[in-house]
Amino acid sequence: MFKAILDFFIITPEVKPEFLAAAQRHNRLSLLVICVMIFGMELFNMARVLFWSASGLGTLNNRIYFAFYSSLFLAAALYLLLAWLLRRRAPGVKLALQYACAAFCLVWHVCMNAYDILAGHSLETGIYLTAVLGMGVFILMPAWLSFALHGAAYLLFMALAAPSLDSGQLINLSFASIVALAVSLTNCRHHAVVIAQRQEIRSTNERLQVLVQRDPLTGLLNKTAFQRCVEPHLGERGAALLILDLDDFKSVNDRFGHPCGDFVLKETAILLDAAFTGAAGVSRIGGDEFAVLTLGLSAQELEDAARALIRSVSAITWRGQAVSSGCSIGGCRLGSRAISYEQLYDAADRALYRAKEHGKEQFYLLDLP
Repeated sequence: MFKAILDFFIITPEVKPEFLAAAQRHNRLSLLVICVMIFGMELFNMARVLFWSASGLGTLNNRIYFAFYSSLFLAAALYLLLAWLLRRRAPGVKLALQYACAAFCLVWHVCMNAYDILAGHSLETGIYLTAVLGMGVFILMPAWLSFALHGAAYLLFMALAAPSLDSGQLINLSFASIVALAVSLTNCRHHAVVIAQRQEIRSTNERLQVLVQRDPLTGLLNKTAFQRCVEPHLGERGAALLILDLDDFKSVNDRFGHPCGDFVLKETAILLDAAFTGAAGVSRIGGDEFAVLTLGLSAQELEDAARALIRSVSAITWRGQAVSSGCSIGGCRLGSRAISYEQLYDAADRALYRAKEHGKEQFYLLDLP
């Protein structure tokens, strides 16, 4: 139970970067709208004091109200200026500015409402409640900051205005403050959950994408994915496509059973991958055939690696008994002329056929012009 409550307030490290980026985008729009509203309202309020009040700035009360109105107007203008100047800075800097602006607006409304009450102009707490509820709805922030800002605003308002309010007002004020905090916390939790779900969907899609491109038995690229891997290198001189075919693989299944056959295929995949560690792609292209694309290896290097691989495959054992699987390898190396994947594959397949013509466990390499 305690852990579930704690989890409600915590943003996990995996979610936090995306949450803060989302908060920065969300708050930017919210504060832009709020600043536009402030300009309209405070211009009207300043005009009301200067031109429509009989005493103008002649009384202390009017001067205090004018100072309130003008300070909020200037703060909004300063925020927009700083936001524009810092537009290319890190998201954390912009987010700090947004929270500073939101905190100032909240404190301003607390002080404004408290002055109304202390000066005897009104005993209503609507300005304070509007500010804390607006903060909860429009400003996205982590839970700890919600507690800090809402708690500080409540304590400051109570310290300034509580002596002038009756018990019923204090109770209503406290409940409304709790509701505002709950709205802010729920807003934070909702965004964190949505981001976590979006990340899980992305992760699932990435895993599915990998599965779509992989042979389920060996984990190597499947034929389609291998072709996509080869195609960008078709004009690259020295690129080589090798095809490996297991010799008498059917007899392995007949003598030892299909579990042994699957084991031989997986071991061959491991050996092939290890034999050409710098390969651009390694694939099981179907049945007992494998393919590998190498880049920049000389003919001698290819032959040495291929013959070492043939020896390794022939040494595969199943439950302590040699299966005598063996393999043949044929390949072709690109020259200066670019060709299509089908032409390259056909040339490598012809090379494999030439290797098999010389018997089992042979290697043949064809150099293209």
